[in-house]
Amino acid sequence: MTGTIKTQYYQSPCGELILGSFGDKLCLCDWTDGKRRILIDKRIQKGLNTRYEQGSSDVIADATVQLDEYFCGSRCEFDVPLLFVGSDFQQSVWQVLLEIPYGTTESYLALSQRLGNPKAIRAVAAANGANPISIFVPCHRVIGSNQKLTGYGGGLAAKQLLLELEMNNGGFKLF
Repeated sequence: MTGTIKTQYYQSPCGELILGSFGDKLCLCDWTDGKRRILIDKRIQKGLNTRYEQGSSDVIADATVQLDEYFCGSRCEFDVPLLFVGSDFQQSVWQVLLEIPYGTTESYLALSQRLGNPKAIRAVAAANGANPISIFVPCHRVIGSNQKLTGYGGGLAAKQLLLELEMNNGGFKLF
């Protein structure tokens, strides 16, 4: 593959995100804090055999507009084209995440059952945690079987805010 991954920062009501596009697809929408950031960056750059370059693209511009609409409560679904960079198993988990409806939650157990392997709960959780396209691929909608919030790349406070936003469908005032 040729080209670079264009990156740009986005300040959400829940914290700062880094957006990345490769070609005409979004390959990154992730929280800037945390150790996992380094692992995700390495995986994406190695998987696409390229590097990050700060800049914009039509995909990043579309993603920014759609995130603004989401946080204002006027968007429940995204239509930005996505590019998954990960193992086949990770990609299968991320595909299933896309099927979790706005305003609902699902457990890691339910996800592993949907994938046809109810014993793969830990592997599903690890793939969920490695999701590089947060919000667009709604890993924040996954909770523990006990209905408790569990780890999230943006932190539990961000996860709670995203779930409240969706369940109340009221949006945040951005300006």
